Amino acid sequence: MKKNIRLIAQILFVIAFLILWQILYSLQIWPPLLFPSPGMIAEAFVKAFTSKGLGPMILHSLRLLLIGLLLGVSVALLLSALSAINEVFAAIYNMIVSMFDLIPGIALIPVAILWLGIGDGAIIFMVFHSVVWPMSRSIINGFNSVPNIYLEVGQNIGLNRIRLILGVFIPAALPHIFSGLKVGWARAWRGLISAEMVFGGGTALGIGYYITDRRTNLDVAGIFATIIAIILIGLVVEYGIFMVIEKNTFSKWGMTR
Repeated sequence: MKKNIRLIAQILFVIAFLILWQILYSLQIWPPLLFPSPGMIAEAFVKAFTSKGLGPMILHSLRLLLIGLLLGVSVALLLSALSAINEVFAAIYNMIVSMFDLIPGIALIPVAILWLGIGDGAIIFMVFHSVVWPMSRSIINGFNSVPNIYLEVGQNIGLNRIRLILGVFIPAALPHIFSGLKVGWARAWRGLISAEMVFGGGTALGIGYYITDRRTNLDVAGIFATIIAIILIGLVVEYGIFMVIEKNTFSKWGMTR
């Protein structure tokens, strides 16, 4: 019942938002070129996929995102695991995470260009930077929240450090790891689009480049259509992947509400 109420509320909000947008368009407060109607945006959305090649651009962007995301998550898990079993490394890595997590991706664009050129490698680097630090912070927080009794039991039954990580730390910290993955995905998605708007999509044109191209052509309806595509992809990942996983695992196990 609550689920249906929430869904109805969300649908009504979207409808009300579209009606308000149409009213503002009808008042002609801004020129139609700068403030297109919902119908114009819908038309631009269809054209983007049927005649302007936005679909392949999105697929290329998602491929780069997946590569950077996998690299970031793998490195975060490895280094966080090392920090859990070595206090000296933990002190150093915690400092590194605190330092680099504060650096906005846009500040590293000149470095990425000088090191990797303008291409897919630089974009993957930006995605990696967006993922690895928040992911590491979440994993470390999860490891630190593991009750000492779990560690004592593991040590008493003879688990070595690697088995403690795999058999105690990671299972107990799964909600934190999953939360970090959601944060990392969101930051990676934003970082990818920002990087593509600067780098032009690398060897193949990406969704960020498409936004820049629409701006160059004064196609505001096309810009809003691309933003809608970005939002839809995010909603699919959030509700179609993360929420389904969470409901069928952590919520069912009683680890989250």
